[in-house]
Amino acid sequence: MADTQQADRRAEQKATRLAKQISTFAKAHGGAEGQIAYIGERGARIVLVGQDGRWGDLVAPSTDVAEKAVQKAGITVHESFDGEFAARVETGRYEWKRMAGLQIGG
Repeated sequence: MADTQQADRRAEQKATRLAKQISTFAKAHGGAEGQIAYIGERGARIVLVGQDGRWGDLVAPSTDVAEKAVQKAGITVHESFDGEFAARVETGRYEWKRMAGLQIGG
């Protein structure tokens, strides 16, 4: 029982830390919305898109922790990363260079 309580406390602390990071991102980018994607044993990816088009992501140890974090941060969460939400993402030179490098083996 003590192990379960300790695990719950750690998950809550992680969700709180992630929520602070999400809130910091949102504040720096005029607000933010997100999407949570399960990435297997690694946990869940929280993709953030700022109102200014900049984006970032965080990894939570589980989908439950990711959901708690976005709820604590108070951002809108989308079911999928498509349509109007995805169209708001602005990619910069770094992203284009990185994507091209992957295509040519870089």
